[in-house]
Amino acid sequence: MSESYAYGIWLAVAINAAIFIFFVVSFLRPRGHGEWRSMGTFSAFVVALFTEMYGFPLTIYLLTSLLGSQYPVTNPFSHLSGNLWAVLAGGSSLASAVFMAVGGALMLAGLFIMGRAWRQIYQANGDLVTSGLYKRVRHPQYSALILITIGMLIQWPTVITLAMWPILMFMYYRLAQKEERQMEARFNDKYLEYKRQVPMFLPLGQRQMV
Repeated sequence: MSESYAYGIWLAVAINAAIFIFFVVSFLRPRGHGEWRSMGTFSAFVVALFTEMYGFPLTIYLLTSLLGSQYPVTNPFSHLSGNLWAVLAGGSSLASAVFMAVGGALMLAGLFIMGRAWRQIYQANGDLVTSGLYKRVRHPQYSALILITIGMLIQWPTVITLAMWPILMFMYYRLAQKEERQMEARFNDKYLEYKRQVPMFLPLGQRQMV
């Protein structure tokens, strides 16, 4: 019998990627060139993730080619062995289920935060928002994006997504800086005071260097 080196569930790739891209585009509402470029990078991240999760496990192929018989599971191309964290934890179905559940919870939490932050912005009608989620961090939607992508990396880490993640985070950091310059020009001292009191992405204290 020949061993299959691909999962081949391409419909699942398309559906999952489309769902996440749709929700993030709906909540972030990209407009300018920089926002669409960052969204394009996020979309590529999502497509790469679900392609390896349900389509072709490129990372597993590369690792097994490199390690050969030293790879820690006997059937690396089974879907159960696709989660590298679970493989490192012993390769059990329980370990895989735990990582999938933790990653999924972070992704759902991120989508929930992103939706709430969008609703606050929508209801503000152009005014400066400093309450609710924006009392904790200045960019809760981007904080939510961080949660979503970390959840994805916990669920199904791959060589491509691990390499893309720092680039994606840097792009959104630069985008946040650009947006803050626009807010400073629009709201002047009011925004500068808000910026001094509220951290950028992580609610770890009242001040954060940016």
